[in-house]
Amino acid sequence: MIENIKPMDIERRSFEIISGILLEKGVVLPPENEAVVKRVIHTTADFEYVDNLVFSENAVGIGLEALKEGCGIVTDTQMAKSGINKAALNKLGCEAYCFMSDEDVAEEAKSRGVTRAIVSMEKAAGLEKPLIFAIGNAPTALIALDGLIKEGKLAPKLIIGVPVGFVNVVESKELIIASGVPHIVARGRKGGSNVAAAIVNALMYKLTR
Repeated sequence: MIENIKPMDIERRSFEIISGILLEKGVVLPPENEAVVKRVIHTTADFEYVDNLVFSENAVGIGLEALKEGCGIVTDTQMAKSGINKAALNKLGCEAYCFMSDEDVAEEAKSRGVTRAIVSMEKAAGLEKPLIFAIGNAPTALIALDGLIKEGKLAPKLIIGVPVGFVNVVESKELIIASGVPHIVARGRKGGSNVAAAIVNALMYKLTR
């Protein structure tokens, strides 16, 4: 039976359904992480994220503090950047960045024979503000971040590592999990730009709604 629901109530009803299904499954989410997990499920309709999402200790709390500081949020796709809620971003005094389409990034990547994602992460390391990285597409971005961290060139407040795919995806996520940097990672092959944006939005909504 099709429900007659007003547009403003669709999201609320969706989260009620998600909560009900989790209850039926006997799933009890850690309160700190609950909003993030449910937002990802809402975005994907995929309940496997209950098990796939890995949170380092106090990752959500650390992310919230970074947002309160007016941090920058660096994405590896324009899609992820576009999916970040602009009203919430502005309310927090934060800014989203994606350098993937920048001409200098494209030229350097071509001259070095590397991906734009690698050069984008290197460019982001030059931003003089607290940074959250939201990576939903390029495992090479995570590999580059791991290298920059080990070289002492970058100290992210939080890495959201959820690239989707088959080549180096699993391995790049495990690098971030082992890095010691605060992280929220979708273990395995699942993820995507929409998931990266959903996690950022879930964090922002905890402060703005």
